[in-house]
Amino acid sequence: MEAKDGSMGFDYSGTYEEVVLNKRIIKHLDDGRRVEILFGTSEDGTEVTETFEVEDMNSVDLQRQGWQAILNNFKKHTESQ
Repeated sequence: MEAKDGSMGFDYSGTYEEVVLNKRIIKHLDDGRRVEILFGTSEDGTEVTETFEVEDMNSVDLQRQGWQAILNNFKKHTESQ
């Protein structure tokens, strides 16, 4: 993955371990970290909660910003359909 302006990027690959339609996705990244995505409902529509294990190369805040950017792009994509 890479920022649109090319300022930063990283390789991102892994294996989906569990996919439950409209409920949950669990995946393991190739570096051994686990990511869980939960889908729920709220008054405003669908609520997406993503929990990830941090890595050692970047600050937790930077990683959180990166995952949030992915979720923001996902939201933009789904709302445009």
